[in-house]
Amino acid sequence: MSYENISSLKPLILEHYFDAVDLRIAKNNSNKITGFIGVADCNVELLFISPDYLNQGIGSLLLKNAIENQSANEVDVNEQNPDAIGFYKHLGFSVIAHSPLDGQGNPFPLIHMELTET
Repeated sequence: MSYENISSLKPLILEHYFDAVDLRIAKNNSNKITGFIGVADCNVELLFISPDYLNQGIGSLLLKNAIENQSANEVDVNEQNPDAIGFYKHLGFSVIAHSPLDGQGNPFPLIHMELTET
C-alpha cells in the first residue's frame, strides 16, 4: 500500500470511522496514547499501535480486551501485511475467506479471519 493510499485513509478514520466503532485506547504512565482499537458488530475495524510502542504487548492487550469486553471475533487483514496475519493467528484467529478488493474497492486483497481459539 502506497503512502498516497495510506494518506487517503487518514481523513476517513478521523471523520467517519471513530464515530462508527466502540473505540478503546491504551495509554502509558505519562498518559500518552500508545494505541487504540475500534470494534463494530463484533469485527475489529481498527487496531493501531504507535511505532514507538510496537512489540511491547499493547496490541495483544487491546485485542484480548476487545475479545472479552467488546465481543470481537472477526477481523479483515490486508493480505500484504503478513505480520498482522501472524499476530491475529497467534491470538486465536483463523483464516476463513479471502477477498480480492478492500472495503473501499481498491485492489488490496483482504484476508477474513475469525476467532476460533480463546
